[in-house]
Amino acid sequence: MRAHALPLKYKHPLLDIVGTGGDGMATFNLSTAAAVVLSSLGVNVAKHGNRSVSSTSGAADALEALGISIQSTPASAAALLDQTHMCFLFAPLYHASMRYAIEPRKSLGFRTIFNQLGPLTNPAGAAYQLLGVYSRELAKRYAEVLVKLNTKRALVVTGSDGMDELTITGKTDAYLIENNQIHSFVLTPEDVGLTRGTIEELRVHNPQESAKIIETVLTGVSRNASAVNAVLLNAGAGLFTAGRTNSIAEGVREAREAIQSGRAAKQLGLLRAKTKVMLHV
Repeated sequence: MRAHALPLKYKHPLLDIVGTGGDGMATFNLSTAAAVVLSSLGVNVAKHGNRSVSSTSGAADALEALGISIQSTPASAAALLDQTHMCFLFAPLYHASMRYAIEPRKSLGFRTIFNQLGPLTNPAGAAYQLLGVYSRELAKRYAEVLVKLNTKRALVVTGSDGMDELTITGKTDAYLIENNQIHSFVLTPEDVGLTRGTIEELRVHNPQESAKIIETVLTGVSRNASAVNAVLLNAGAGLFTAGRTNSIAEGVREAREAIQSGRAAKQLGLLRAKTKVMLHV
């Protein structure tokens, strides 16, 4: 799939932040929200994703509900990166064969091998990757695969609650891949200055609910502490993965500042505006 993808070549290193999906948690799109925070801080994010298959809201669905276009070409995606530090690579546009799997996957309604393949097939060949998976066993396998793919630096994470993200409900098992070595560690919200939350506060029923939570978090008006902390935790991990901070805790502090200062909200508006005018670059 990597060899046959429509490639995006970019002049600077890129970060992808993505989960396998299929964790059955029905949470809002944490990695999508974190991607906006990361790009507001100057991290070049090429987020690879798709519509919902086995969840209530896929990354593409949430972005559209936020008013951000998911349509792009390699040229327009590169232009968006130049102007906003972020682009979305909608899988069916960059993997022609994936178009034929959309309806069968929807009809099945549960996770398939495509959940596992998707995060490994970013068309931009992102040098930095924060990948969330739904089980510890799969996380270990992902780490081993990323070593074989000569990934520059990656962090594979899985929540003890089964989330395919860093979780705020308890422990996260993490595998850092760098210099073809794997270093494992366990992280809790308290380790990075956050309080624990509940899955219930993260659940949504559709993309519109996901978009609403994302927007309130990014604009700094959310009263949902679990949602805010979940975004801070994953954005902080993204900064660490991209080598922008020396620790996830430091990344969490920078992510918090991005929201409190209004940078994340400004970035959301910028993405809405630019994706509308750059569709046909």
